[in-house]
Amino acid sequence: MMEQMSLFDYKETAAPLASRLRPDSLDGFAGQKHLLGPGKLLRQLIDQDNIPSMIFWGPPGVGKTTLASIIARRTNADFINFSAVTSGIKEIREVMTKAEEGRRMGLRTVLFVDEIHRFNKAQQDAFLPYVEKGSIVLIGATTENPSFEINAALLSRCRVFVLQALTAEELTELLKNALKSPKGFGYLKVDISDELLGAIANFANGDARTALNVLEMAVSNGEITAEKTIVTREVLEQCISKKSLLYDKNGEEHYNLISALHKSMRNSDPDAAVYWLARMLEAGEEPLYIARRLIRFATEDVGLADNQALSLTVSVYQACHFLGLPECKIHLAHAVIYLSLAPRSNSVDAAYGRAKEDALTMLSEPVPLVIRNAPTGLMKELDYGKGYIYAHDTEEKVARMECLPESLKGRRYYIPTESGTERIQKERLEAVLAWKAKEPAE
Repeated sequence: MMEQMSLFDYKETAAPLASRLRPDSLDGFAGQKHLLGPGKLLRQLIDQDNIPSMIFWGPPGVGKTTLASIIARRTNADFINFSAVTSGIKEIREVMTKAEEGRRMGLRTVLFVDEIHRFNKAQQDAFLPYVEKGSIVLIGATTENPSFEINAALLSRCRVFVLQALTAEELTELLKNALKSPKGFGYLKVDISDELLGAIANFANGDARTALNVLEMAVSNGEITAEKTIVTREVLEQCISKKSLLYDKNGEEHYNLISALHKSMRNSDPDAAVYWLARMLEAGEEPLYIARRLIRFATEDVGLADNQALSLTVSVYQACHFLGLPECKIHLAHAVIYLSLAPRSNSVDAAYGRAKEDALTMLSEPVPLVIRNAPTGLMKELDYGKGYIYAHDTEEKVARMECLPESLKGRRYYIPTESGTERIQKERLEAVLAWKAKEPAE
């Protein structure tokens, strides 16, 4: 039988799960092993209570505020928590005056500023003299690139630590700990499969707060029996309102969906292609992964039939990098529809495949002397570059030289199609080959 819960216990469990599970030591901190692992710089600075002014830069939910909170417990300095959202110049000056008084008495002040990028230039400038004098040790947290959002003078006096999105494995472990911890759901018997925990971790996309919030919602809406609380697939789908989110980004469904997207574009079906794109994005797929696959498709399937396809897809990749979700979804749709309707040619991919086969089986083939470089006298004596004709010096802008090894003379790798703009390449190549085949005029 479950023990009766005290009023204190009830208040503790009534707080949000992410708040209840906030670690109070580095040992309980999830992720950021590159900074906090044994022997790593930030770990050493914290352990030695010798922290400099610094900026924590990283996406939401990776532990920036939590890390500052742990430092607050470890340091011998006065710790002040400051919000860039609710504070202005007046509040900054009041805190700085107090910190300066403390410095004169030999006391250190650590000032944590959450969302420091929200401060304007004048507000950031107000910190600068106190950081320079050592009145405060500034710890700023930001989701934005400090190079663009933090004043150069202030940034130059701070060490920047980049916090990374948590991996799916780290988030899954965090969720399992939440189910066992007395501060989490340790007082309940929760029945939820590893598959669904993995789905929550994938959906959270590196954000621990999101992962814990989804788990809390799923448990709260689980099917309660006398023995346990059951979280089913249906319950989780209702909590996140998107059935398609439940797929493993590293499993079979991941590859099935990207295959469906590729083959729909290849078959000139923009409607199907946009649908599979939406399935992937709404399932939490990384936009840059899709953008990279579109760049490959632009050459592999469109190629020289439309030379703008490659430029477009590279531009879309950059747009996804600059903007991120959700804005970049429309850019990906732009590229997918364009590629679906572009003319087709796989001649570039096929040419490389044929050349690769010969390169692997005939690796000892020497470079013909006529096209070797001859930077030294000895090389010239050995006939390096002998007979080379600079194409720009000819009327036709092409010379009758054999650039392939002797055993591969006349081999054709690139076979152009007549699709789209590639017919221009085909006409040009046929003209060059025909001219080279003619006997030179006496």
